[in-house]
Amino acid sequence: MDGVARIVPGGKGNLNSCLIIIYRFRKSVRCLPCQKEDTAMDTALLFWNEMISTCGVLKVIISDRDQKFASELWTNLYDMLSTKLAFSTAYHPQTDGLAERMIQTMEDILRRFYAYGMEYKDHE
Repeated sequence: MDGVARIVPGGKGNLNSCLIIIYRFRKSVRCLPCQKEDTAMDTALLFWNEMISTCGVLKVIISDRDQKFASELWTNLYDMLSTKLAFSTAYHPQTDGLAERMIQTMEDILRRFYAYGMEYKDHE
């Protein structure tokens, strides 16, 4: 799980960031639009509403050492769900390389998308 910044604001609520969640074994990706300024609580609610409610409780979550994911709120959430939190090591692509590569790809796709003057539309 990781976050992306540097996205042109768009959609309902001027979304300017993305929470990227990768299912390691299925190699599938979920990109959840959000605000860069979101608090740990906002991110936890987004995660709960979009992931836990549709996929169930995850056994292990690997994330970088972002303050949003290392906060007391997230620690308590992991404890309540009996989910193990593993922090990735900096400059160690074997741990979180798939997420970092996906972030690069998403930023490239969005940059090209906006270069052609297209606008983000809500999917609802």
